[in-house]
Amino acid sequence: MKKLKLSFLMLLLFTLLIGCSSQSQETGGNESSNKETITFGVTPWTSTIPPTKVAKLLLEDMGYTVEEKNADAGGVYTGLSRGDLDVFMDAWLPDMHANYMDRYSSQLEDLAVSYTEGELGWVIPSNVEGIESIEDLKGKEDLFGGKVYGIEEGAGMTVTSKEMIEEYGLDLEYVASSEGGMLAQASKLMKSGDPVLFLGWRPHPMFVDYDLKVLEDPKGFFKTSEVHVVVNNGLKEKAPEVHEFLSKWSMPVEDIEEMIVKIEEGADEEEVAQEWIDNNQDKVDAMLGK
Repeated sequence: MKKLKLSFLMLLLFTLLIGCSSQSQETGGNESSNKETITFGVTPWTSTIPPTKVAKLLLEDMGYTVEEKNADAGGVYTGLSRGDLDVFMDAWLPDMHANYMDRYSSQLEDLAVSYTEGELGWVIPSNVEGIESIEDLKGKEDLFGGKVYGIEEGAGMTVTSKEMIEEYGLDLEYVASSEGGMLAQASKLMKSGDPVLFLGWRPHPMFVDYDLKVLEDPKGFFKTSEVHVVVNNGLKEKAPEVHEFLSKWSMPVEDIEEMIVKIEEGADEEEVAQEWIDNNQDKVDAMLGK
């Protein structure tokens, strides 16, 4: 009889332990199990990487799973509009990405301003004399081989640049490429001492690596932009905590430029992002609402 009682007690204890273990696996020790996966759109621009990585690390600390999907600007905005992507950290507004915002206005939310000093335009080496404005290019297109080197088709700067060639009456061919391809060609020509005309924007290490000047644009095609955080308009319902965090987002353009330079020099992207977080806890706390 005692053996039967002992066996019964051991069976009961075993059952209780199994139940507690199962409940622990379902509800404890895994804070992210009930949290949504947040997907970032990442364009092939160096300016997109630092804020995306900082936001990713902070969201992971909050218990979220974060995914990144690479696409050109058109693909990112299409993904945001469909809900395939949740967040884009590098929207250039009000002008450069206005066409995307207008097209998908009912599916997108302009959530926050990251920084306000988004200078962009056509650039040439500073030692090229007699050309300070895009109007000065008229009749001097051969000096640049009749080409302006740019980024991928579909990008806002590409669309605008093609309009500028026509409006300014310039005999120029727009050569579309990736950011890396454009810079490789520009670098090759500058190292040979040849004038080159290409697209430039800040933040970007090109202004650290080379002595460049942004040409004046009298017709106002290129204006200093603000860089915004844009999200799918369902994010607030999907992940209110993430929406609240990103609504307070802000990073100084100088910090982003320094981070880009470190990454260009070979530093790990997430290590650079973590270093910024560690050195800017006051900014991080403000964005987290602490």
